[in-house]
Amino acid sequence: MKVGLLDTLGARYGRYWTAFLKELGVEVVTPDLPTAEAFALGRESLPDAPVQVQLVLGRVLALGRVDLVLLPQTPPLRGDAWGEALPDLLSRRLSGLPPMQALPDGGPEMVAAATDLGQRLTRNPGRVRLAMERVKPLAAPPREDMPPLSRASRVTVAVVGPRALLGDPDLGAGLRAALEDLGLHPVTSPELPPSQVAARGERMERAATAPAGDKELYGSLKLLDGKSAVRGVILAAPARDGAARAALERLAGQTHKPTLVVDVDAGQREWPELAAFRDRITVGAAARPAAAGEDDA
Repeated sequence: MKVGLLDTLGARYGRYWTAFLKELGVEVVTPDLPTAEAFALGRESLPDAPVQVQLVLGRVLALGRVDLVLLPQTPPLRGDAWGEALPDLLSRRLSGLPPMQALPDGGPEMVAAATDLGQRLTRNPGRVRLAMERVKPLAAPPREDMPPLSRASRVTVAVVGPRALLGDPDLGAGLRAALEDLGLHPVTSPELPPSQVAARGERMERAATAPAGDKELYGSLKLLDGKSAVRGVILAAPARDGAARAALERLAGQTHKPTLVVDVDAGQREWPELAAFRDRITVGAAARPAAAGEDDA
C-alpha cells in the first residue's frame, strides 16, 4: 500500500500522521515538487479555483501513482464548498485522481480517525493499537504561548486569515515579507493559542450554528483586537476564494482599528495598498507598542 501524505493547508499534526503510517508499515510518499511548479500544475487544471485548492491539486498530481492521498481537513466557512468537501470536489472536477481522504488536524476526532484509517489500511486491529500507542505523544496539543506582540522600532499589525493560507509556509510568506519590508511587525492568526482563539470564537453571534472556520477567524480577530500593541488589522483572503473574502469582509466591520482586506495569491510579493495602510497606522501613533501580554479586553 502506497499512501501520499500532504502536509499542506496549514497542517499542525503532520508529524503525527507520518509516524502513524510508518508504524503501520505503510509506504508514505510526499510531493517534492517546488511550490511554484505545483501551483502551476494546479492552476492549469483549475484556473478559477482558490489558490490553496490549486496548490493542493498540484501536489496531488506530483505524487504520481499512489493508492490513497491523505490531506488535512480545514475548518469550513459559510458557503465554503471547497472547505467542506475538498477531496470530493477535486474528484468530481478532474478524472483520474487517486482516492483522497481529509483527516482531522487535531482534537479528539483525530485519534478516532486514525483508528478507522489504520483498520482500513491493515485489517489488523493489534497492529493498529500498537501504532496508536507509539504515536500517542505526538497527538498531544502543543504548548500554547502568545507570540511576541512587540518588536523594537516597529508597529504591530494583526494579520487574520484562514489557516490554509497563513499557516502554509509557502502561501503566507509573501505577505509577511511585504509587511516586514514596510517596517511593520506582523502577528498572524495561526500563531495564536488555539484554545484562546476557540474561547473567543464561542462569543460570536449565533456561535452554536456558525461554521468552525468563521468562529476561528472571529476568535483570532477578537484575541488580537484587544491588544494595545496592535495598531491595525490586515484581513487576508486566499485569491479566488469567495467564501473567505466574504467572511473577512464581515469581520472588517467588527473592529474599530484601521483595517484592510487583501487577497493573497501564490508567489505574490507586492501589495501597493500596504504602504498607504502602513502610513495610516503609524503617522501620529506612538512607535513603542504595549507590552506583549497587555490586553485591553
